Amino acid sequence: MSVSDEFDAWAADGRDKGMEERHWHTAKHVLSRMPVEAGDTVLDLGTGSGYPLRALADTKDIGRGYGLDGAPEMARNAREYTREAGHDNIGFVVGEFGSLPFEENSIDHVVTMEAFYYSSDPHETLREVARVLRPGGTLHCAVNYYEENVHSHEWQENIAIDMTRWDAGEYRSAFREAGLAVATQDNIADGEIEIPPAARFPTDDWESREAMVERYRTYGTLLTVGVA
Repeated sequence: MSVSDEFDAWAADGRDKGMEERHWHTAKHVLSRMPVEAGDTVLDLGTGSGYPLRALADTKDIGRGYGLDGAPEMARNAREYTREAGHDNIGFVVGEFGSLPFEENSIDHVVTMEAFYYSSDPHETLREVARVLRPGGTLHCAVNYYEENVHSHEWQENIAIDMTRWDAGEYRSAFREAGLAVATQDNIADGEIEIPPAARFPTDDWESREAMVERYRTYGTLLTVGVA
């Protein structure tokens, strides 16, 4: 199954909103760290429901936002949600991560929330990001599917498309190879998901409370920040 087909099905089932709700716990911290100034142009790769751009429009007064997604139904839903929110400075396009439909040095900041690992060629994606970013522009790449997060390894078994599972060092190396200086890299914990008391374990999803705590409070989301 293609990425487009997989996520078109998710959009049709309303799972785009479910992803938004789950990822918001850490996404809001990622977005708050972005050095976005009023009037900046921001690109969101793998935009899903479009929530990162709407949040940035609300809090950082971006001048223009572009959400790119490989799934037409995701982009259609994002347009509708954004229209309802009254943001006329945000647009959505269907496209590939490895061939961004933007001119060189035309984007101030790029963000990708829990989508980079779906890229068919992550090295090409990073080169494309470096191409479209203006000097001094940033890429904020957030992933919860990565090597150190051992609790994420089984996720590949539950999805019909190939995913890239790099470790933190591989992210840093790939950023640098693409021409992006690595500014910071750290883990953002999910401090909001409810973790039941030990007496309620095992659950349907977790053998032990310790494993659940490790997954959400320790590993959380890996954020790598690159600068053009």
